[in-house]
Amino acid sequence: MKLKAFHLGLLFVFLVSFTGLSFAAKKKILLFTKTAGYRHENIEKGVNVLKKLYAESGYQVVHSEDADIFLSDSISSFDAVLFFSTTGTIFNEAQKEAFQKYIQSGKGFMGIHAATDSEHKWPWYNRLVGAYFMSHPAVQDAKIDVLNRKHASTKHLNKIWLHKDEWYDFKDVQPGITVLMNLDESSYKDGKMGANHPIAWFQEFEGARMFYTGLGHTNESFDSPTFLKHLVGGMKYVLGK
Repeated sequence: MKLKAFHLGLLFVFLVSFTGLSFAAKKKILLFTKTAGYRHENIEKGVNVLKKLYAESGYQVVHSEDADIFLSDSISSFDAVLFFSTTGTIFNEAQKEAFQKYIQSGKGFMGIHAATDSEHKWPWYNRLVGAYFMSHPAVQDAKIDVLNRKHASTKHLNKIWLHKDEWYDFKDVQPGITVLMNLDESSYKDGKMGANHPIAWFQEFEGARMFYTGLGHTNESFDSPTFLKHLVGGMKYVLGK
C-alpha cells in the first residue's frame, strides 16, 4: 500500500509538471463593476470577454458588484482587483478602509475606462487611480502616441495606434504616474487637455502596482485583439510578471 501511494504521488507530480498547471499558484483576480452613477452599456459584454481573456492567460477570475466583498476574509486571496467602468461613490467608510488596507498589503490594482469616474470625493483613491474623469466628446477615431513600447501593455503596439473610443479628459492628474500613451488632440474633435493628454499609465503606489487605461467604452473595443492584448499586458504588470 505504501509503495502504491508513493507511485500515485509521483504520478500526480508528473501530471502537474507536464501540464504546467499548479492550481495552488494560479493568480486570482477580482473583477469589480459596481456602478453608483452612469452605467456603461458594454459592462456585461466586457465582463464575459474579460473572464475568458484572463482564464486563457491562466488566471482565476471572480466577478462581483458587492463592495462588501472587501470586508470578507476572502479578499486576501485575490492577487489583484480590476475596476471595470465603476462609477460614483462605490464604497462606504468601512469598505474604503478595507480596500485601502488591501492595496497597502501589496496587491495589484487595474482600472479600465470609468474607473477614474469613481470616488471623486476620496483623495486617496485619486492618488491610487492617477486622475479623475472630467468630460468627454462624442465617440470617434483618434490617434494615440505610444510613448513607452517596453511595458507589457504596449510592447505589441506601433508608435501610433489608431482607435475609436470615448476619449476622456482628466483632472487632478497625479505627478507620480508614468504615462504610457498620450492622445493626439489634433486627430479628433473637442479634446480639452491640450498636448499633454495621458490616456494610459502605471505606477507603484503604497506597495502596490497599478495600471490604468482610458480605453474601453465601446462594445467594439472588446472585439479588438489589439485592445485585448493591451489589457492582458496591463494585468501582467499589475501581478508583477
